[in-house]
Amino acid sequence: MKYAIAVLVPCFTFFSLGRPGAGFFCLFLQISLFGWFAATLWAVYTLAQIEARQSV
Repeated sequence: MKYAIAVLVPCFTFFSLGRPGAGFFCLFLQISLFGWFAATLWAVYTLAQIEARQSV
């Protein structure tokens, strides 16, 4: 479910993680079509990093 949100609405990923600054910057990226792709990659990468740190 987290990854679906990261792909569909990337800025919500950062807001749910308690990172409002990154969330607003990601929202700014989402405004453009090319930025949406970058925001999606960033959100999915961040989720993968957090899950990797929690599994250690």
